[in-house]
Amino acid sequence: MKIPMRWLILMLGWTVMTVSAHEMRPAYLEIKEVEQHRFEVLWKRPQVTGRSLKLDLRFPDHCTAEQLGLDQVTDSAWISRLMLDCSTEGLSGHSVTVEGLSGTMTDILVRMRWQNGRNFNHILKPDQPGVTIARDSPSGLAEYLRLGIEHLLTGFDHVLFVIGLLFLGRSTWELVRIVTSFTVAHSVTLGLSALDVVRLSQTPVEVVIALSILFLAVELAKGDRSSILFRQPWLIAFIFGLLHGFGFAGALRDIGLPSDAMLWALLLFNIGVEIGQLMVVFAGLSLVFLLRTQPAELPRWLTRVPVWGIGAISAYWLIGRTTLMVAS
Repeated sequence: MKIPMRWLILMLGWTVMTVSAHEMRPAYLEIKEVEQHRFEVLWKRPQVTGRSLKLDLRFPDHCTAEQLGLDQVTDSAWISRLMLDCSTEGLSGHSVTVEGLSGTMTDILVRMRWQNGRNFNHILKPDQPGVTIARDSPSGLAEYLRLGIEHLLTGFDHVLFVIGLLFLGRSTWELVRIVTSFTVAHSVTLGLSALDVVRLSQTPVEVVIALSILFLAVELAKGDRSSILFRQPWLIAFIFGLLHGFGFAGALRDIGLPSDAMLWALLLFNIGVEIGQLMVVFAGLSLVFLLRTQPAELPRWLTRVPVWGIGAISAYWLIGRTTLMVAS
């Protein structure tokens, strides 16, 4: 069954409009029991356009929260520290909710650390903004796999770059080389950054990521086959992949890695990113296949619309992120 061309054009337009949003990082809530019924709370909320997301913690009525010092502001998050006193009832069996979560695209990783060494892990989602705290739970490592997938699919700048790379593959083998180069490169810097071997400020990284997408779009629009982009596309994918790895690491640093299973969590997050990337590649190639099976040949200008869209969106990101960096 062939899809009418007008529907394909509408789908493309809807995709370009959707991609204009910025990626959404996860939030992180850690509750650590320091003595019976008393807890230290670490609360990290994503920073969007210089402001913290409006997310408010709600503890049980018998608990009293006292803020410890002023909020700490990083280039990607707002961080609060609280002391929670839950009188004689404690937290086990009681609910913790986050008001305002339902109006966002953000997930929240909740990590409860008990004095006896047991941990409780849970993911809050916009449609499930509350959780009943338990004494124990599975390791929660599988959540890092899901977070990796979601981070790639909601990290629209990374999605656009991967889509741009698809235009460089003139054969299946060349496309495999390009995607593999990008994968190896961002896996290296993701690991180095997540383990604090190399650390870069997130704001300039995001500026240069937007610049990399704009560079790719401009070169694709020019179509100069003698340029290094077309002669050595795998090399360009590798170089920019190193940069995008630092972008992936930003979300992972926000939620942290469990000290008792750091390498496993890092591996699962990276595998999740790769799964998300393969989903984008498959969707992009499927769309190309559908376009090629249309009975009427596409006008030349229409084939350039995706590249122009990538260029326009990346230029918008570049201006906005540069302005934010200069103003901060």
